Amino acid sequence: MTNRTLLKLSDVHTHIAAYHILHGVNLEVPEGEVTMLLGRNGAGKTTTLRTLMQLWPHSQGRIEFDGQELPRNTADIAQLGIAYVPESMGIFSDLTVAENLLLAARQAKRLQDLDSQRLEWLFGLFPALKKFWLYPAGKLSGGQKQMVAIARALVEPRRLLLIDEPSKGLAPAIVQNLIDALLELKRTHRTTVLLVEQNFAVAKALGDRVAVMDDGRVVHHGAMQALVDDEALQQRLLGLSLGAHQ
Repeated sequence: MTNRTLLKLSDVHTHIAAYHILHGVNLEVPEGEVTMLLGRNGAGKTTTLRTLMQLWPHSQGRIEFDGQELPRNTADIAQLGIAYVPESMGIFSDLTVAENLLLAARQAKRLQDLDSQRLEWLFGLFPALKKFWLYPAGKLSGGQKQMVAIARALVEPRRLLLIDEPSKGLAPAIVQNLIDALLELKRTHRTTVLLVEQNFAVAKALGDRVAVMDDGRVVHHGAMQALVDDEALQQRLLGLSLGAHQ
């Protein structure tokens, strides 16, 4: 049984300058589940996430969050409990790990104000955060920076996480740590996640639902397991078979 819809896009179009990127996206994201957004390069996945944050505002259509139309202002969207982890990670290299998390916390002005229980939970997910707490974030490895970026989004409770290609460029062991952390997040906090990913093994491990994009539209949606079980469908939609992407 599918959970209630938390996020809904109806016929969403996005133009960037003279380019028409999203051509009528229809998508529903159930509450408390991980929805994978898959598709070939250039299909419109990142544009969809940036449109949801109104970094690239939609030119047509409607976006609803929890039954209400989404605000047109990025700051107002963040106030609703929506956090975005871009592919570029968006961390501040010259600031320490601690300062990066503090900046992302709306309810805290000083490090002492951060929720200590939640910090301990984050340290459990990402032990490197504790080890490098007072190190400049720019000196960390790629995988550690990705953990800081996700921890920034989680430093306070969020209702919806938008994450763009978290495993890109990471070593397999770090990818597995990332998968384990996101599974723990899903199990313990029931946070709703919309996650763009090129690595099908990651999608298989994390996804409850899947939407596949092509040419600025959603061309398939359904249960992740159904796509995992159907190699012909994978080949048609993504040009791959799971057997080659374990």
